Amino acid sequence: MTKKLSELALLIPEAKIVGADVDIGGIEHDSRKVTEKNLFVCMEGAHVDGHNFIGQAVDRGAVAVMTARQNFTPPENISALIVPDMLTALAVVVPYFCDYPARSMRVVGVTGTNGKTTTTYMLREIFRAAGLSVGLIGTIQILIGDESFPNPNTTPNVIDLQHVFALMKSRGVQVVVMEVSSHALAESRVAGIEFDTAVFTNLTQDHLDFHGTIENYLRAKARLFDAVSRSGRKTGKSAVINADDAATAEIERHCLCRKISYGVKNSADLRAEDITVGADGMQFKIRGTLATELATRVTGMFNVYNTLAAIGAALAENIRPDVICRALKNFRSVPGRFERIEADAPFAVIVDYAHTPDGVKNVLLTARQIARGKIITVFGCGGDRDNTKRPVMGAIAAELSDVVIATSDNPRTEDPEKILDDIERGIGSKAHERIADRRAAIFRAIELAAAGDVVMILGKGHETYQILNSGTIHFDDREVASEAIREVATHA
Repeated sequence: MTKKLSELALLIPEAKIVGADVDIGGIEHDSRKVTEKNLFVCMEGAHVDGHNFIGQAVDRGAVAVMTARQNFTPPENISALIVPDMLTALAVVVPYFCDYPARSMRVVGVTGTNGKTTTTYMLREIFRAAGLSVGLIGTIQILIGDESFPNPNTTPNVIDLQHVFALMKSRGVQVVVMEVSSHALAESRVAGIEFDTAVFTNLTQDHLDFHGTIENYLRAKARLFDAVSRSGRKTGKSAVINADDAATAEIERHCLCRKISYGVKNSADLRAEDITVGADGMQFKIRGTLATELATRVTGMFNVYNTLAAIGAALAENIRPDVICRALKNFRSVPGRFERIEADAPFAVIVDYAHTPDGVKNVLLTARQIARGKIITVFGCGGDRDNTKRPVMGAIAAELSDVVIATSDNPRTEDPEKILDDIERGIGSKAHERIADRRAAIFRAIELAAAGDVVMILGKGHETYQILNSGTIHFDDREVASEAIREVATHA
């Protein structure tokens, strides 16, 4: 696809071109990915300024740059598209340039503090069981069919996201399920995507370092429901909402489309009853729009909600109930989501991504249901992020665990000991251990475990790295736990 630079400029009020009106064959923000006839977007982030890479982009074939610097002078023989605001301009220009690929497929967006990843993976399983070609975009990875691509953000920026949709379109994808983060909604990363079904899981404290207040956080989430409620090229729009969550009343105000509610406590279109949670799965009855009994291989009350959310979205997309139930019966846990470490040990070791107060509470309550002995919890909190949740998480871990080992998560540029100080304020007087080195903390937890105990390693889940002040290192909780179990067994 090729478009004139002037064609793109017409989309943006007060935009101006400096230099020739050149043909644009692609849009890139990463100078390493630039090819011939590309428009190079000079993004200005907290740590990197795209203007510093203009030379590299030009060497790789860029014919123009896009910038929000009003007095910008481009290099010789290079054109510039100068825009009033970069995010606003990208939200208009990039989907147009890519010919709105999302319009050719059904798109299901899942937002909320917790449960997004598991819900999207459940939906992928359901849609595949229905014989559809499925794409998935989320925290762990991007999937097109069975092919996996790395994803640095839960929801990619608008340029990368449109490239992904264009690739999915070329591969014949029929339905896309994607996690939609509050950052993405606030920064218009999903601009140009016409959602068909939007799912709300829950809202608890998270990302206040970015949004400032819980009200702003909720307002960002609600934008997805504004989007699905707008008329567009496609029909059959639906909102799937958690009837038990306090934030749902506000979300509903933004739902000007068909609504499907789900829950356990309150009246809902899909309501779970007679729930039995076990170590290797759970069973419950569903009443309402779909009346059935369901047995799954995932467990925990939080997964009851995730399952109901996935059922609601699948019904919204006209998937047959028998297909939905068959897919969910076969569904296994998502990597790093209440993932049990397979090992020959008399105790259970579970790794989970829980990194919010509500997430920690949910997984520890589930652990309490399956434990015959003690619950030993290893967890930390991320650095350079909302520090107000640290003592809250410490208090929850202390209340719901028998043994707490406070450690590092991704400390980033913060002093790990300062983060532990914040956590300990919540733990209070309860006996616990403080071990900043995460590897040592995991080994200590395994060493303390006895028959019937459950060791919970929380915060990083599927992640295979740890971000330290000195840089990023390889670190996988699952690998370290397996190694610790083997070493303890050797010395037993």
